[in-house]
Amino acid sequence: MSLAPETLALCAPDLAKTLEKWQDWLQFEKHVSRHTLRAYSADVTNFLLFLRSHQGGEAPCLDSISETGIRDFRAWLSRKAMDGAGNASRARSLSGVKNLLKWMDRQGILHNPKISLIHSPKLPRKLPRPLHETQAKDVLEQAGLLAREDWVAARDRALFTLLYGCGLRIDEALGLNIGDMPQNGFLSVMGKGRKERRVPVIEIVETVLTHYLALLPFAPELQSPLFRGARGGRLNQGVAQKAMRDLRNLLGLPENATPHALRHSFATHLLQNGMNLREIQELLGHASLSTTQRYTELDAKEMMRIYKNAHPRA
Repeated sequence: MSLAPETLALCAPDLAKTLEKWQDWLQFEKHVSRHTLRAYSADVTNFLLFLRSHQGGEAPCLDSISETGIRDFRAWLSRKAMDGAGNASRARSLSGVKNLLKWMDRQGILHNPKISLIHSPKLPRKLPRPLHETQAKDVLEQAGLLAREDWVAARDRALFTLLYGCGLRIDEALGLNIGDMPQNGFLSVMGKGRKERRVPVIEIVETVLTHYLALLPFAPELQSPLFRGARGGRLNQGVAQKAMRDLRNLLGLPENATPHALRHSFATHLLQNGMNLREIQELLGHASLSTTQRYTELDAKEMMRIYKNAHPRA
């Protein structure tokens, strides 16, 4: 996704050309996800709209971006707050604009040190919300129960089993091709930032994948998508989420029963069963151990909950 023509029309030609180069860098060199690209595009568009209004209708150019001061940035964030944007939304928007200005600084296009003095709104620390082991088991056993065709049922079960069995992100799973099928007990996964990692594959995962491919009504070419939609194209993430949502309603599972919760469940259950954080970090593809450490906090909370429910004097 690139900036819309109407967004580029807001800017002077020098800034519009720079924005296109920045987006090319994000997409083809930084390899950010399409969700990040979409979010950054929306954030920068919102900032440019504010800046144009703030400057009396004058189209923002490189010079005006360079001269944007602390009060201007704060006024923009204040406007977003008055429009109803919460801390998380404003923090993300600031991150998108900071990314643009830092890139322009590194490229020698302009330098605006004021942006570094703007602190991001404080966010509450959010912990992952995994399923209990019995809930995860129910999802895998009942996946595809509502599907009208056998191959679709097998696809949904294979996808959810892969997410829970290997801890993949939904994007990583849906990006796989048939040629990426596990070999010698391992699966190669292209993660965030185009970083490849190898994850071990348990027998049940290979079994359900093989069963699904045997029922697939489309030609199994190596470069074709592993998970296919009804018309044969790559399965859309929204379709997978709806399948989980329908299953969640059928089984009476909580709202945190999502495809991504299966990844959280994978990590949490491994930790509860004795695997160390470094190993889990490698399996999940986390760049920082601090990201993986969230699961230790979750495990401690679960332990305290069990303790309070079990202890006779609690």
